[in-house]
Amino acid sequence: MIMENVTTMPGFLLMGFSDNCELQLLHVLLFLVMYLLAFAGNLIIIAVTTLDQCLQSPMCYFLKHLSLLDLSFISVTVPQSIDNSLMDDGHISHGQCILQVFFFTSLAWAEVAILTVMSHNCYAAICLPLHYEVIMDPGTCKWAVMAVWLSGALSGIMYTAATFSITFCRAKLIHQFFCDVPQLLKLSCSSDYLGVTGVAAFMSVMAFIFFTSIVLSYIHIFSTVLKIPSAEGRSKAFSTCLPHLFVVSFFLSTGIFEFLKPTSDSPTAFDLMISIFYSVVPPTLNRIIYSLRNEAMKAAVRKLLLGGEFTG
Repeated sequence: MIMENVTTMPGFLLMGFSDNCELQLLHVLLFLVMYLLAFAGNLIIIAVTTLDQCLQSPMCYFLKHLSLLDLSFISVTVPQSIDNSLMDDGHISHGQCILQVFFFTSLAWAEVAILTVMSHNCYAAICLPLHYEVIMDPGTCKWAVMAVWLSGALSGIMYTAATFSITFCRAKLIHQFFCDVPQLLKLSCSSDYLGVTGVAAFMSVMAFIFFTSIVLSYIHIFSTVLKIPSAEGRSKAFSTCLPHLFVVSFFLSTGIFEFLKPTSDSPTAFDLMISIFYSVVPPTLNRIIYSLRNEAMKAAVRKLLLGGEFTG
């Protein structure tokens, strides 16, 4: 009878992490701390890259939009999960699930796109320094960011339309803390999920092209950096690009692993941890990684927190 009610209910039931009250409170505390850190950190980066005229380089411009993406990305899933745990109610309406899938897939793809753009910016700065200002002029940067947001919106529309064109005829239990597309596909008992498979295959090919582009950029970057005669020059070049390489590797590796591994009807704690690693951890840590490696950024953050005046 319970399974029948779950099958016919208008929305979905997010199983989350645990039914244990103490573990739910621990989950709320952990997610709340990470969300506040991500919210404050990304907001600070957006503020300093907007106000400080010393932080108007293309990399800072892209970093501002990465912060905006991260802030939006973590806001799609974490507040809803915290509310579900506090209310001890994992129910999410059909409309909320549609919106969550749209914004989650849109922002995830936009993150991949902007990380690719930032890798090309690193390549131009390190390998083509004499032509850098021509290649990465303000107009080009604005068009690149517009393409990032537009490609994210298009991917979200395709994923959402394909996902919710299927018929859900099984118990509407989602073994995740958000509306996860692979989990939604398991609720279909027919072959009408082939549209989602086609969209996923197309986006996977595009993601592989982007990933290959990033790898090739860094091959050229490292081969160029190793030819720099001074240790100081090599150190400065590595400090510019290594944080970005770490962010790219962490986000893509955990995301690819999550989407390629087979979904389970009874996911383990490890499965849930992987989903946290690609959906919650990057937006929280990205700001720390970039800020600690950039002296100008650290100075601007101190100036903002201490109430100093920005130039320009």
